[in-house]
Amino acid sequence: MSSYIARKGPAVFSNLGRWAYNMSGFNQYGLHRDDCLYENEDVKEAVRRLPRKLYDERNYRIMRALHLSMTKTILPKEQWTKYEDDVKYLEPYLNEVVKEREEREDWNKNH
Repeated sequence: MSSYIARKGPAVFSNLGRWAYNMSGFNQYGLHRDDCLYENEDVKEAVRRLPRKLYDERNYRIMRALHLSMTKTILPKEQWTKYEDDVKYLEPYLNEVVKEREEREDWNKNH
């Protein structure tokens, strides 16, 4: 996993995608898309596998967002996460976890 470089931004840039991204509101708190994923078992395991630095950065963004939410404020616009710069840091770990789970389910089904 150490050789993986996280993909920045969307695969396809579009005005509709940019609009939807900005309307979601999480970028105003400095969060990334992967910070807002529904935490099912796969996501929890992927987060557990994150390197310490990425894990700490994720926790900092979430804690800052919680504090901003409690104080009913948002970050200054220049600190918002930009559509083009949103790093999909959890993607390789999540793909690995899902693949392992599917292999395990397939193995249990056939044996």
